[in-house]
Amino acid sequence: MAKSSYKKNLVQEPAREVWMDRELKGRQNPTMTFMSGDLVPGSNTYIEVGWIYQMPDPNPHILRHKHNYSEIVMHLGNDPANPEDLGAEIDFGVGNETLKITKTSAIYVPKGVPHGPLVWQKVKRPHIQMAIMLDCPGLKEADPGGHIKKAREKKYKIGPGNSEK
Repeated sequence: MAKSSYKKNLVQEPAREVWMDRELKGRQNPTMTFMSGDLVPGSNTYIEVGWIYQMPDPNPHILRHKHNYSEIVMHLGNDPANPEDLGAEIDFGVGNETLKITKTSAIYVPKGVPHGPLVWQKVKRPHIQMAIMLDCPGLKEADPGGHIKKAREKKYKIGPGNSEK
């Protein structure tokens, strides 16, 4: 039996491919892609991560959109003494509901369900937002937040490191 190396599956230098088509204050821009079929051939999961370190401007900057893939959206607090406290308050539209997020959380959004906008009401401490697209090979298919489509419509150059071919 041949030995296998998993070194090829380790991503320590993320792609920086998801960016806003205008100046964005208060959050990491571009975000970091840590997993995709473009980074690890054979991976069929897309994971994108970004820090929110103060009230985003513009707010909202993630508008209503939908995907052809199911998504898990996580918001992670950074207080080791109280890891469940997000340190922020976010209104997150999913379907016809608006959910209030104040704790470290994950939400499953089924394929085709409109979600957004995400509106930050308060930011007391930096926190992480993570999008995980299931059965999705890469950025071209994931199009987090619908940013690629919006950039194309406005004829913006698609961001650096984009996997689009």
